[in-house]
Amino acid sequence: MTTPPSSPLRNALSAHSAVGLIVGALLYIVCVTGTLVVFYPEMQRLEQWHAPEMATIAPDAVQRGAAEVLARERAAGLSPTTHMYVHLPVPDLPRATITTDTQAFHLATDGSIAVPEQICWSDWAVKLHYGLSLPGLWGFVLVGVLGVMMLTLSLSGVLALPRILRDAFRLKARSPGGVALADWHNRLGTWTLPFAIAIAFTGAAIGLGSLGAWTLGKTEYAGDTLAVYAPIFGGETPGDPRDIAMPDVAAALQHMQARHPDVTVTYAILHDPLQAGQHVQIAATHHRRLIFGEYYDFDARGGFRGTAGLADGAAGQQAAASIYNLHFGNFGGLAVKLAYFVGGLAASVVAATGTFIWLGKRRRRGIREPRLHAAWHGVVWGSPAMLALTFAARMAIGNEAPFDVIFWGGLLLCVAVAVTLAGRARAQTDAAPDIAGVPAT
Repeated sequence: MTTPPSSPLRNALSAHSAVGLIVGALLYIVCVTGTLVVFYPEMQRLEQWHAPEMATIAPDAVQRGAAEVLARERAAGLSPTTHMYVHLPVPDLPRATITTDTQAFHLATDGSIAVPEQICWSDWAVKLHYGLSLPGLWGFVLVGVLGVMMLTLSLSGVLALPRILRDAFRLKARSPGGVALADWHNRLGTWTLPFAIAIAFTGAAIGLGSLGAWTLGKTEYAGDTLAVYAPIFGGETPGDPRDIAMPDVAAALQHMQARHPDVTVTYAILHDPLQAGQHVQIAATHHRRLIFGEYYDFDARGGFRGTAGLADGAAGQQAAASIYNLHFGNFGGLAVKLAYFVGGLAASVVAATGTFIWLGKRRRRGIREPRLHAAWHGVVWGSPAMLALTFAARMAIGNEAPFDVIFWGGLLLCVAVAVTLAGRARAQTDAAPDIAGVPAT
């Protein structure tokens, strides 16, 4: 039987399939990048391996480092920074790093500035997962929608295949044709179902929650999105506007050591340093808790003013503070990270095989789409290859490497090459006569 000639209907169906392939590709990229950025702290250490590391840093050393960075910014004529973040050494990232609105530096153990922070590739990979290189809110929303799709696919797969749970350990990996592929897809989806639901739900909550906060800020808070988050994460509570001397971050850290020795301090945040209303905030994680941490507020002189309530506030507040750790696996140490890595690999395989199964079903119905099949191969193998290429470019070129251009341009090239080769192969097959001299179908 010969292949039916092209028609507007067939062209429309092919375009419809191509759109579905693009959506599937974006979901696959989110899964692959999410698997990678589970090790975000380790990625930073690998990318800038020579930065000084330490188990702890003294409060007075932090004070000296913050003062030196602010003095440099004033001398350079930079605009006053609104937030200075001092990352304190923790087990998976044993470095002290100061980040302002315009620059970042690693500190030595005595608080002196050691080297500029250079982790552009690690930050780029996280942003690729968060927003697929789209600017601002739009990327968050797109990834949130993809999270909803992943959640829907996970739940609908269970409902559509009532025996999937009962057959969870009946693997037909050696079966001929597409049965083995479908079996791997179903089994991996079943084994990692709780993980997939948790990841998809929290990803959707983070992405679409950003849209909800933006909308509520526009309609109810005169465009102030931070005011929407204030009841959950705490709002800005300025200090004495007459106090514009160097804020005493050392006193705040010493208070934490004396009064809260059971928590791990992760950040010291200087709000509007050297400006009217400046104050200090300390972020600390609580052991055996899913919340990302608690905020401890201090005035500019290091006087304690209270907490945001993430650790002991309302149940909804604590739940909101737990979404980030649940999504990224930032709890439980290396064992949890490894579990999230394995789960992310499984989710990536499920996303990849799902599209292969869909294309296989269409082919068995007589819809031959070798170019789409080749394009999907380009996406599946090209995405991790381009991530590796961007890292190689970072090592060869530096922070200035055009990561977005390399990743998306390289991925499009992979797809284009695969589609071109598939088109040539099909043309040769269609033109070749069979043994009876009848054109092949």
